[in-house]
Amino acid sequence: MRKEDKGPVIEQITATLKEYSHIYLTETTTLNAEKTSNLRRECFKNDIKLLVVKNTLLKKALENLDADYSSLYDSLKGSTTLMLSNTGNAPAKLIKSFKKDNDQLAFKAAYVEESFYDASQLDALVAIKSKNELIAEVIALLQSPAKNVVSALQSGGTTIHGVLKTLAER
Repeated sequence: MRKEDKGPVIEQITATLKEYSHIYLTETTTLNAEKTSNLRRECFKNDIKLLVVKNTLLKKALENLDADYSSLYDSLKGSTTLMLSNTGNAPAKLIKSFKKDNDQLAFKAAYVEESFYDASQLDALVAIKSKNELIAEVIALLQSPAKNVVSALQSGGTTIHGVLKTLAER
């Protein structure tokens, strides 16, 4: 690749990285064409962007961003495939489920929720809850006391009604 061609490619990678808040680095070179197509299909279903990039161009694109991604630089060896998402745990869940059938997919590192994770921390990434999951939990917790009060009032009302009815009959 000529030097003049690298500039626009780096800018394009930088622009793509700015669109997504979570970055996963994987290696897919050992996958055959069918498995790669299946991975791309699953990424599309889960709203994950899959890009195969050159390590040097990715490093320059990461250097152009505001945050410090230097912890990812050690993982830029061999072939690198980017998995980009705005849901923190979606790529981790996809990688884990895909690895059950295809042991050849390798997870290298990730930048999720403003933290860096290495290859040994895939299970921790799967356990991270997404923003929507956290909002649902908070709403459920907020609704729980109100449901308990309404339930107590409804059951108490029938008890009081029964006691008053018994007293009226006497």
